[in-house]
Amino acid sequence: MKLEFHQLDRRHEHLRVRNAQRQRQLLASLATAGQQTPIIVVALSDQPDRYLVIDGYKRIAALEQLGRDTVEAVIWPLNEVRALVLDRSLHWSERESALEEGWLLAELEQRFGYGLEELARQFDRSVSWVSRRLGLVELLPDSVQQQVRTGEISAQVAMKYLVPVARGSLEDCQQMAEAFARHKLSSRQAGRLYAAWREASPQIRSRLLEQPQLFLKVQRETEPAAASPLQELLRDLEMIAAIAHRANRRLRKMHDDQCEPPQEEQSEMLRHSLALGLQELQRLATRIPEVKPGKEEHVESESTNHDSGIACAGSEETRDRAGVGHLSSNCSQGASFQFHAGADTAACGESRTLSATDPRVVAALQRESRAGP
Repeated sequence: MKLEFHQLDRRHEHLRVRNAQRQRQLLASLATAGQQTPIIVVALSDQPDRYLVIDGYKRIAALEQLGRDTVEAVIWPLNEVRALVLDRSLHWSERESALEEGWLLAELEQRFGYGLEELARQFDRSVSWVSRRLGLVELLPDSVQQQVRTGEISAQVAMKYLVPVARGSLEDCQQMAEAFARHKLSSRQAGRLYAAWREASPQIRSRLLEQPQLFLKVQRETEPAAASPLQELLRDLEMIAAIAHRANRRLRKMHDDQCEPPQEEQSEMLRHSLALGLQELQRLATRIPEVKPGKEEHVESESTNHDSGIACAGSEETRDRAGVGHLSSNCSQGASFQFHAGADTAACGESRTLSATDPRVVAALQRESRAGP
């Protein structure tokens, strides 16, 4: 059925997080195709011709922006509590964060007087789950929760970084939240700032929150440049060579140790896996352009006395050395991999979060502090 906006009671809108990007996408969709999914409401027994909105706040807001007067709705024959619980259990909209779940639980606790056990029964959860969600709401300052509601800070960032800070200091939590919101930090930037703040001294912590953009600028300047697609392809090929070398060594070790040879079925499995690998390599080989005649091409890397990616330049060991399973992290770019038990490779020089105690960060913060506003 169609309902006019003045018929809608939106008392639970504050329990939802706003997302500007998703709202813009929804607005564009409604403008192009119209409303495809009705909102969910329940009738208010004490207010004739009035309906409480259970789900669909974003659609209502978008339709209002488009200048519409009505919204398509479906009425559930349930009371308010049962409708809210059913809506959350169905998860028709995007999955809620733990903080949003906590807001709903707190609403039911305060308005309807539900205890922990009753809330756990209603949501088919444990009492511990209910207690943890309510604890999040009680822990985060109201100002921070409002920043999450308005979309200035994502719920995931608040849960991952602001909640741990709030356990130690509400003031620090508010300052960090203000820094996140004021500078519109991404989740990755927020994580880096939090990691640096956690390791810093009280004095440096204060400077980090006052000037987070300075810390992030120093970090960007010290990070290695991202590898090009060609460099990544070369590394992949080096990894293939290294893995093939290791497989040869393991097979040779089986023969040297006089292990029981593979059974026919096992041999077939090995050959099948090898055939798949060779097939992919052949497909790759056909896509790499051949060198035109008459042009000189440096095929070998600087470390010509070893397989590429197998040993560091300057090493005097042979290719079949026993130490090939663990490569030095000081290898050149052509051999920038380490092999460990349970993990095949890890690129050398991997980007790491710059610590707040790094001399470059400390110096930059001190310079900015002396410079004044």
